[in-house]
Amino acid sequence: MSHATLTPEERTAVGIGEGQVRFSCGIEDVNDIISDLDQALSFVKKELNL
Repeated sequence: MSHATLTPEERTAVGIGEGQVRFSCGIEDVNDIISDLDQALSFVKKELNL
């Protein structure tokens, strides 16, 4: 189950904070994981004007 399906109250009850980042990976190639993380963090940086 994804935390995205929980209400804010439910997330708080299970210890998931608003500024928390969930990271999950499987058996992907390490270079693919690094590339995906780089892309995601670049997007966040742009959105937050950092």
